[in-house]
Amino acid sequence: MDLEDKIVLVTGASKGIGKDLCTSLSSQGATVAMAARTKKLLDDLKAEIEGKGGKAHCIEADLSRDEHILSMFKIVRERFGRLDVLINNAGIGIFGSMVDFSMQDFDKIMQINLRAVFLCCQQALKMMIKEKNGHIINMSSAACLKGYANQTAYTASKQAIIGLTRSLAAEAQEHNISVSVILPGGVDTDMISIARPDLDKSVLIPPSDISKTVIYMLGLSDRSMVDEIFIRRRAKPV
Repeated sequence: MDLEDKIVLVTGASKGIGKDLCTSLSSQGATVAMAARTKKLLDDLKAEIEGKGGKAHCIEADLSRDEHILSMFKIVRERFGRLDVLINNAGIGIFGSMVDFSMQDFDKIMQINLRAVFLCCQQALKMMIKEKNGHIINMSSAACLKGYANQTAYTASKQAIIGLTRSLAAEAQEHNISVSVILPGGVDTDMISIARPDLDKSVLIPPSDISKTVIYMLGLSDRSMVDEIFIRRRAKPV
């Protein structure tokens, strides 16, 4: 897929991986619809992108609320008329012992990390089927491949994303729509400092490596497809 003038919707766009995705995709010629809760951060990012000649549009949305998700896709439909790429990047992490973990926190994680992704995929699919084209990329986590203490609810939500992606990929392929998942491990974001305070910042993956991976996936010809990519931290030399 040539990203020039393609419409890309990125959730969780205001910081971390999402912010880097927006700047990287816009540098490739894509028009980026950036969705997040904090308008000020979105406005600042828009100004940064446009200052470099890119194209971006801000959508203030709280993905814990279904009506915000539906409104987000309505904005994309009315402003752009189509959606070429959806990147489900938004997610939260709440960590703690399973013995003491509250069901309120469990439900909050599932609401944003799973339910919101499901609804976003559903809405994107409705738009992409009409065009017989599109690519959805979901962000899971390397935590699914290696169990970590105090991350049970978070890992459960991200493991579900893998299953969702695999099933949706099988369902969407007849409409020429690709669905992929990325499993990053130890990316230098605010969340990792909470989840793994034991990790030295120098060993963390830069968000730009995730953006490069997304651009690689989107840049393949229509004869090939990447279903899943696991990106792990390189072992630090002794």
